[in-house]
Amino acid sequence: MVKPRVLYWFRTDLRLHDSPALKAALDLHPECLYPIWTWDPHYVYRARVGANRWKFLLDCQNDLSASITALNPKSKLFVIREAPVTLLPKLFKRWKITHLVFEKDTDAYGRERDDDVTRLAQDAGVEVLVRLGRTLWDPDALVQKNSGKPTMSLTQTMKAGAKVGRIPRHIPAPQSLPDPGNTTLDFDQDRPPAEPDLNAIQRDGADQSYQHLAGPQGDFAVPTMAELRLKPATTPHRGGERVARKMLDDIIADTTYTATFEKPNTAPTAFAPQATTLLSPHLHFGSISCREFYWRVQDVVDAYKGPGKASQPPTSLTGQVLFRDMYFGAQAALGHKFGQTVGNPQCRFVPWLLPSTVDPASGLITGEHEVDSDEAERWFQAWKHGRTGFPWIDGLMRQLKQEGWIHHLGRHSVAAFLTRGGCYISWERGAEVFEEWLLDHEPACNIGNWQWLSCTAFYAMYYRVYSPVAFPQKWDKDGHFIRHYVPELKDYPTKYIFEPWKAPVVDQKKAGCLVKTVEETDVDATTAATTDTADGGRDDRSAENGALRTYPAPIFDFATQREKCMRGMKAAYSANLYGDDARVLDGSWRSLFPADSAARASTTSASKGNGKRPAGGKGKGQGTLDGHMVKRSKKNGA
Repeated sequence: MVKPRVLYWFRTDLRLHDSPALKAALDLHPECLYPIWTWDPHYVYRARVGANRWKFLLDCQNDLSASITALNPKSKLFVIREAPVTLLPKLFKRWKITHLVFEKDTDAYGRERDDDVTRLAQDAGVEVLVRLGRTLWDPDALVQKNSGKPTMSLTQTMKAGAKVGRIPRHIPAPQSLPDPGNTTLDFDQDRPPAEPDLNAIQRDGADQSYQHLAGPQGDFAVPTMAELRLKPATTPHRGGERVARKMLDDIIADTTYTATFEKPNTAPTAFAPQATTLLSPHLHFGSISCREFYWRVQDVVDAYKGPGKASQPPTSLTGQVLFRDMYFGAQAALGHKFGQTVGNPQCRFVPWLLPSTVDPASGLITGEHEVDSDEAERWFQAWKHGRTGFPWIDGLMRQLKQEGWIHHLGRHSVAAFLTRGGCYISWERGAEVFEEWLLDHEPACNIGNWQWLSCTAFYAMYYRVYSPVAFPQKWDKDGHFIRHYVPELKDYPTKYIFEPWKAPVVDQKKAGCLVKTVEETDVDATTAATTDTADGGRDDRSAENGALRTYPAPIFDFATQREKCMRGMKAAYSANLYGDDARVLDGSWRSLFPADSAARASTTSASKGNGKRPAGGKGKGQGTLDGHMVKRSKKNGA
């Protein structure tokens, strides 16, 4: 009988500990095991990935490769520069593969890719083994136990999960790995087309990572930032299983923190160190297992005797990974439509500004958006580049761009500001920026969080909004966060640090930074990315002001704009349309929204655009997560 020759396909499971799929591969007692990574052009060119997340991925891959070699000096992570659907059939034949093993992926793209690969494997006579490891429960099983519907609340998720069964305990890493077989690649490479390259903005030149099938030295090395022609990463956060396990060990060692953690009570203004675990990027890339995280935390909670009481979901540490499963279940049921409003039966329709363009043939968003308001486009660019004139919002967006991470409540603040609590701009624009800049970008979680925070799905209390002044003051009265991430304001008096536009000019000059409107600076927010200094400020070297720096005046009066947003949201909720409604699909929704009822009215009527731009390159019982928010009355939002 022929012994198995196994191709183990790593994806979002860049670890050796608690890998059910890797265990399944080893349980075959294979003659040889090839640990591979296919360099998928979908992620290189078609998904928005900033330099920081690329660096984190390469860290994880290099760490995994070193760990594999530590178990077997003849082996490593074999990175092969070709798309999986063209590469794998050639590997099946050349390396005489009998089994393909990988971890299940229910992302919309991942599911389609894996279905294609599975058919190709079957055609080649290769047996495919797929095991769950990315989530606590199988997202498809959650949907099945939720009456075939997407999991749209944590209550639904936990009830469905209880029916699926107990969350499996984590398993140890293997102690050894079989040798790989012959690694000859005597076939032609199918190079992918590089256009369109959504990540061109991240590069200093054309990507070179596909120049050689097995890398420049023919040794299957992990690609480098230089090969990708990526700009330097700026994040201080490092990837890799060894880093992740050390972080988790340190968290678990602090039993009080682990057992009593409550997300809404952690400070969004904390940095160096942050107030939360910062393990989310590792969960995304699989350099730590969500099951190991869950059970190691739960074991601490179960044994905890005080001081204080142990926290429980939804606010506890375990609650955070349960929310993750909720979003995965929603995406598993809805597929690509989960990531957009149009065609999504679970997403409430709101006539946002800067809506996505939709391909009429597929019904899917195209990656571009309609500029139906020049003013809104300026607001969007100001928001993205941390130039809104609201230091709390700007500090968060600069932290996100520089480091690839911001606190959960910081994400709440900037998302509400962009959508229902300020700019009235489509949540899809914000989701695209987060896709580009987040280290922990998980498609299902990013989409779900933006729908939650825009009150288009999962959560409905749209009248509860964040003040960009009062909310951060609660956590950081002296403005240390702002002084760090908006350094042009570092010398402002505490009295004005959250509202620098209120400072008298004499105090502004004394602090070395003038607050100026766009008109006064002669530079609009859309050019901020190229005109700002390295830390986000601008120099004003006029003869009158010497070398003073400048900071923008607020892009709008927040109280006034919030009121407009509340009127718009009230109208949208009254219309009660969802993304699959015929009136949304055919455009007749406009008749339901009188011009004076929506926040978009004052903007579109005064500043109507007609161009297109590339896009950025809660159920019952869940209100506790938002208990920190300032509650506004439905009547006046004040």
